[in-house]
Amino acid sequence: MSAGAAPEAAPGGAPRARRALVALPLVVFLGLALLFFLRLGAGDPSRIPSPLIGRPVPNFALPPLAGRPIPAGAPVGLDAAALKAGHVTLVNVFASWCAECHDEHGVLMALAQSPRMKELGIPIDGIAYKDKAEDARRYLGQKGDPYAAVGDDRTGRTAIDFGVYGVPETFVVRGDGTLAYKLIGPVTPDNIGALEAEIDKAAAP
Repeated sequence: MSAGAAPEAAPGGAPRARRALVALPLVVFLGLALLFFLRLGAGDPSRIPSPLIGRPVPNFALPPLAGRPIPAGAPVGLDAAALKAGHVTLVNVFASWCAECHDEHGVLMALAQSPRMKELGIPIDGIAYKDKAEDARRYLGQKGDPYAAVGDDRTGRTAIDFGVYGVPETFVVRGDGTLAYKLIGPVTPDNIGALEAEIDKAAAP
């Protein structure tokens, strides 16, 4: 090789470089997927903090679920004033088309009938989220109705004001209407203990 001449490229160098460039997006994608997976498993999504915790419930007034039998003395519809009546209230956002709502329903029924909830005078109120009245009414008729009152949030506006990410979600509301706790996702045998602890905390003098 004469002086000043450029060194010859190693055989196969160009194809290897091209293969590396082709593989780069896949490597980046796999890295991001791994990071996402690790972050997803790092915490409990049901305990995502809400900026509304510690603040008053939004001002809202929902009509009752059409055709739902209303027990004597029970509230008609649901509004902000009902959540400021001096007692803790559990507010559950649900829909008949929501699979996880079906999964949690038995736990809600048991909770509504529990001696502790009756002793504390704590009702469970429901917000029917973007549901047809006949579908929500059939859902409660077939599976049981744990709710003292059900507000019909046909547009989803009230749920948005509550900061709902998606159904189901459950809120613990203090007697003065302050949001004390938010559970994202279904109420299950695994998290019912944590929810009951938050109810007791909100009900404490």
